Amino acid sequence: SRPLHIATKVELTISCENLMDMDIFSKSDPLCALYINTSGSQWYEFGRTEMILNCLNPKFAKKFIIDYYFEMVQRLKFCVYDIDNNTYDLSDDDFLGELECTLGQVVSNRQMTRQLLLKDKRPAGHGTITVSGRFVSFRDNLFFCLQVDCYDHHFSGSHDLIGSFKATLAEMQMGTHISPVEFECINPKKLKKKNYKNSGVICIKQCQVVKELTFLDYIMGGCQINFTIAIDFTGSNGDPSTPQSLHYINPEGYNEYLTAIWAVGNVIQDYDSNKMFPVFGFGAQVPPSWQVSHQFPVNFNPANPFCAGIEGVVHAYRQCLPQLKLWGPTNFAPIINHVACFAKQALRQNMASQYFVLLIITDGVITDMDQTRTAIVEASRLPMSIIIVGVGGADFSAMEFLDSDDKLLCSPNGDVASRDIVQFVPFRDFQGNSVALAQSVLAELPDQVSSFFNSYKLKPPNMLNVSGPS
Repeated sequence: SRPLHIATKVELTISCENLMDMDIFSKSDPLCALYINTSGSQWYEFGRTEMILNCLNPKFAKKFIIDYYFEMVQRLKFCVYDIDNNTYDLSDDDFLGELECTLGQVVSNRQMTRQLLLKDKRPAGHGTITVSGRFVSFRDNLFFCLQVDCYDHHFSGSHDLIGSFKATLAEMQMGTHISPVEFECINPKKLKKKNYKNSGVICIKQCQVVKELTFLDYIMGGCQINFTIAIDFTGSNGDPSTPQSLHYINPEGYNEYLTAIWAVGNVIQDYDSNKMFPVFGFGAQVPPSWQVSHQFPVNFNPANPFCAGIEGVVHAYRQCLPQLKLWGPTNFAPIINHVACFAKQALRQNMASQYFVLLIITDGVITDMDQTRTAIVEASRLPMSIIIVGVGGADFSAMEFLDSDDKLLCSPNGDVASRDIVQFVPFRDFQGNSVALAQSVLAELPDQVSSFFNSYKLKPPNMLNVSGPS
């Protein structure tokens, strides 16, 4: 349901300091090659900078312009070489070091400076490389031509064309209340008539361009994406110690829950500066009281439910699983309302500083559907989105209902959501393809972030980092 967009472009600028001097009678002659990997295993060369003679602190003029996709992990590798000959092949040139990162890390940090890592036995960290990113837009132009069509409106839908005119945005902006700019409306079908001049005149007294900030404007301006994970521990998952259970961890160390966490978390984590993720379970009896809980931290530490990175999430899940009694029912509202409390606090700052994403991984039918609908409708007015991944073979028609792509969700009392914030996918549709799973569930998120903050006219903390049109 995501509308098609022109790919967002990110411009990367490369510089190095204190490179190793590999030449005997002169300084190294560095060049930087950029390699990209989006498949997980295959690297391909995207491009190269120019070579700079006799320089250990190069600032390369050649910039790399890359199509940016939020929903993909775009791994980048910057390899620096000392060029010793005129061949295109780099394998016979001295390797000075490399930096590996993701495009998501670059855009969320704007500038990344790290020590160069060397592949051989020379000391690691000799010299640094800096990669800085800048969002560029090629679409905003005062001088592109617009066609304005004027119609006689009919309720039947068969509107009649009165006339059209063409003008540049710059021409339309010249109009003022005292001196409007005028354009003749011409109907091509009437041009053959003898005395036809026009079908009327359009007077423009005011024409303003209102800049809507993009997802990258917010991210580069310092907006943090806060990622919370909620895991279904209800009895319908089956006994985790048996291979039939959805919580059974196979000999390779995976199950559908872990695969979903890895797939979505690997993309999201680049946009959270401290990479500390709160993780909750629901639908289980929890020690020591063995009360059923629909919102318990999987690390059993209510004061600090955060896990360090996606690796920490996986570790906490594995440790927690044997200590629970899987129970029920399947209630979503408590965890949605829990995250909504933090989103509400963030909104009070009157700034686009934080956005909250809740990932719910579940195997079954929602028990508290009315409360869940109410919670989602209320959350739609907050900086918050909900991703639901359905695991196993259950009937997920209720989840499809919450993912209201065709019309906005209503609560039982008739309140209408202000926007669609739920994205649901059944895990079984992806046959273990975690890259496709992440793309599907995250594709709508950038539009959800930018449309929310634009509708509230909220600016990111550091507007200086928001790039203008190029």
